[in-house]
Amino acid sequence: MSLIDSHCHIDFPIFDQDRQAILHRCQQLTIDTLFVPGVTAATWDRLLTVCQQSPQLHPALGMHPMFMAEHHEQHIPLLREYVAQHSPIAIGEIGLDFYIPNHDKQSQSQLFAQQLAIAKEFELPVLLHVRKAHDQTLALLKKYSIKSGIVHAFSGSEQQAQAYIKQGLLLGFGGAITHNRATRLQGLVAKLPLTAIALETDAPDMPLAEQAEQRNSPENVALIAKKVAELRQKTIEIITKVTTNNVRMLLK
Repeated sequence: MSLIDSHCHIDFPIFDQDRQAILHRCQQLTIDTLFVPGVTAATWDRLLTVCQQSPQLHPALGMHPMFMAEHHEQHIPLLREYVAQHSPIAIGEIGLDFYIPNHDKQSQSQLFAQQLAIAKEFELPVLLHVRKAHDQTLALLKKYSIKSGIVHAFSGSEQQAQAYIKQGLLLGFGGAITHNRATRLQGLVAKLPLTAIALETDAPDMPLAEQAEQRNSPENVALIAKKVAELRQKTIEIITKVTTNNVRMLLK
């Protein structure tokens, strides 16, 4: 059974020297699908070019809330144009980040809403980045009737997790669950329905505990699966089968 990395940035320049070698190793580990979300309009072309180089790579297009200074009003119609032309698997990486210093809630919320409207129009799932803004995010998902997607690197409460699940979204878990201090997050992974979980790496970011300070790689989704199996006291085969099916259902 194949594995899916539901969130990685393999298009980033840090992978330019060994991207093909990494993808080859992913194949050997039966990681045959990688979702690659966009972060700014300026990088969409590079992202699409990289994804054309391998059938393993599936692009999403969107504007990340951490880079508000790089987003402009004309990028919304441009996103719509790119989505119509390139048929990405999702709209992402989009969302709300109220953790970053000096954030502008109004500007973030407006940009997020505009991108949700595009997701709704094209009937696409969303790949979400959310920090300190889960309740606000859920309100907008309900407003735009978004019922498909993944909350990347979920770190909210069990109540918020259940609200996302009720809305139809999956919860993405990655390297954070391998850290000993992440007991609350590990408890969530053990307790939530397996049918609500997606595996991810967020490579090159969010390294595993034993690889702290190193560049993360999509190969590590196999180790994430192993950790989830350990936390849930299930076989890796079961974890792989169910989480892969969860993500594949988004593409139907």
